Amino acid sequence: MAIGYTWDVSTVDTYPTLDGNADVVYNVHWRLNAEDDANQDADGNNWTASSYGTQSVDTADITDFTAFADLTSSDVQGWVEAAMGEEAVQNLKDGLDAQIEAKINPTSVTKTIG
Repeated sequence: MAIGYTWDVSTVDTYPTLDGNADVVYNVHWRLNAEDDANQDADGNNWTASSYGTQSVDTADITDFTAFADLTSSDVQGWVEAAMGEEAVQNLKDGLDAQIEAKINPTSVTKTIG
């Protein structure tokens, strides 16, 4: 499998003001998407899986504050991954890999008698 992962971290919760800074991000609503570019379903679409959640980010020391208007998805993704930790991020990816594998090689199929 050649699985690629993309983060969507575009939705955040902010404090209107904190320590003299405006729109301080303290919580990120994230989605991690996985796409297998080596295997397709019967319609020719790549197999996909996704997981979502929220992650709080530490606002105790914001001396390196980045203004909200200057934030990039890459910045926020970095905060999320750092807050989760490398092992948790890898566990998420492993779980998405397993979801895709289960779609490719299902161990159970629901059918209707009729």
